[in-house]
Amino acid sequence: MNTAATPRALRLDAEAEASHLPALLARAEHLAGTVLLGEHGRRRAGMGDDFWQYRPVQIGDSRRMIDWRRSARSDAQFVREREWQVAQSVMLWVDASASMRFSSGAHLPEKSDRARLIALASAILLIKGGERVGLTGTGLPPRRGRAQVLRLSEQFCANTDVDYGAPEARAMIPHARALFVSDFLGDLDAVEAALTKAADRGVRGVLLQVLDPTEESFPFHGRTIFESAGKTLRYETLKASDLRDRYLEKLGERKDALRHLCAVSGWQFMTHHTDAPAQAALLWLHRALERSA
Repeated sequence: MNTAATPRALRLDAEAEASHLPALLARAEHLAGTVLLGEHGRRRAGMGDDFWQYRPVQIGDSRRMIDWRRSARSDAQFVREREWQVAQSVMLWVDASASMRFSSGAHLPEKSDRARLIALASAILLIKGGERVGLTGTGLPPRRGRAQVLRLSEQFCANTDVDYGAPEARAMIPHARALFVSDFLGDLDAVEAALTKAADRGVRGVLLQVLDPTEESFPFHGRTIFESAGKTLRYETLKASDLRDRYLEKLGERKDALRHLCAVSGWQFMTHHTDAPAQAALLWLHRALERSA
């Protein structure tokens, strides 16, 4: 993928990914109601126009709530409940740090390219389903519409020079949902602080970790120079293979820590590799975001 893609090109690529999702949804169980082209019913009682169910009158129900036509057919009184169709807000944070610009080969996209593509494709589908989508922080509040897709793609094209990104958790809307996309190889305390703040506001969501396959396998031998993407860290070794077991242990501990943070915060966690199909991660994301609703 072209790392200097324009916002329009990024949007077209993301829409191309999103266009494959309806076919996958048609073959997947429990996904029929997760992404809709029109109104987005939640199958719970509340404000809305579509009938959901009748239930017996309960203490606290007013006489205006009683459906007298249904009640006339039995000895009990019933209330007609409708679907809850109030669109929620979904807040996105996509890591734009230097570590995300890593790719182990010309045949693989950079982690940042894959992260932005999946996040934007997910935003397109959410907006089509009637949701409001925006960025964490104060730069881009949640909105609907095609114009918001272009705003998101423009924001995603920005990069930073810091080695590792820290999740942005300012201005989190209470009881919204959130999607954080990063390699999560930086400061773990920053991730914990962001999830704690989100949980305090009733925000639930997903951590999507994007890694290059070499970051999982560590296929290095002999003399090797390791350098951070921001050029601030450098380490040289004559026996890179001696570091493999220790590295894989540390990576496993990092994933376990991320899973634990998600578990105690009511969030979900997944690792996606840049050599895997983007459609698989997109499908999982929509399942996960629906469970977070």
